[in-house]
Amino acid sequence: MNSIHVARKPLIHITDSTSQRMWLVSSMAGLVILQSAISDNWYSLLIAVSALLAAILMELAINGARGNFTLHDGSAVTTALVLTLLLPNSVHPVIAVLSALFAIGIVKHAYGGLGSNWLNPALGGWLFASLSWPPNFEQALDGSALQRLYQAVERGLIDPSGSPLAILKIAGYKVSTQDSFLTNLFNNVLFSRINAELPAGYLDFFAFTGPGIIADRGIGFLIIGTIIITATRINKPIIPAVYIGVYVLLVRLFGAIPFGGAFGNGDMLFALLNGGIILSAFILAADPATGTKSYQAGILTAAIAAILGFLFRFFGGAPFGALYGIMVANALVPAIRHLEIKFLYTNRR
Repeated sequence: MNSIHVARKPLIHITDSTSQRMWLVSSMAGLVILQSAISDNWYSLLIAVSALLAAILMELAINGARGNFTLHDGSAVTTALVLTLLLPNSVHPVIAVLSALFAIGIVKHAYGGLGSNWLNPALGGWLFASLSWPPNFEQALDGSALQRLYQAVERGLIDPSGSPLAILKIAGYKVSTQDSFLTNLFNNVLFSRINAELPAGYLDFFAFTGPGIIADRGIGFLIIGTIIITATRINKPIIPAVYIGVYVLLVRLFGAIPFGGAFGNGDMLFALLNGGIILSAFILAADPATGTKSYQAGILTAAIAAILGFLFRFFGGAPFGALYGIMVANALVPAIRHLEIKFLYTNRR
């Protein structure tokens, strides 16, 4: 005889409605886009508007064919803006339009709409764009910090400490005068008291003005947005906390090895400030529409995504390996849901 045993808190409860979550995430994404747009003659904003209009038109077309209206829930807007964060800031707007159409029309609605999609629609749009126009992506990222780093490693440049920032400086990366001034200030006022020193170059990433994906170029506002999202509890903090914790642990232990360093000497700060890690942890990994239902399974999925993201980036040579890690974790969610139903919710006698 089988009976169903319901745990005390079987689901990852989120008190806000779907539309509240979506519009708040959209607002935060908009601020990140604005930070990026300020330093690229508003081209980031053009990409965002192009993706947004395409997503809204596709959503309206599908709504009209189905006879219902779902634009008000904000999911199409959120998909377009999160997709924008994943795109290089100088990619052609037509690519943003086609990616948004694919994200809404194929990834979101082909399987029944919001909540039925097996993959985050914005991630699906990014994958479609990056695989369909690889030369355009490479050209748009030409000169970005991560591209220069991996090109330097391919040429054989390494650093005895395994520091990516040191390799970048060898390859010609210049630290701004503002970064140097603030770094010296922090070292003299704060870090000297604990016998530590912050190398110059990290602070530039908080207001990066070179080529890169928009999420990395606007990481200052992205961090502020994730704090607001966490404070308002529209996503459960345990998911990004596990993702970040597992990721930085792996970086600390093994992250220096690909750059010529030794075990236990990885640069955790550099790893967090680029490659879409913050976006992956707080937005993509914590997306309830493509996630599991229990805390235990959510933690497992976040850990898997972090492990895969680390492997893709540091040993697979993919600068944005975190995104591939999230996609593989999304694909594993149905199997993980089956396991959580079997072991958490069903008591077999």
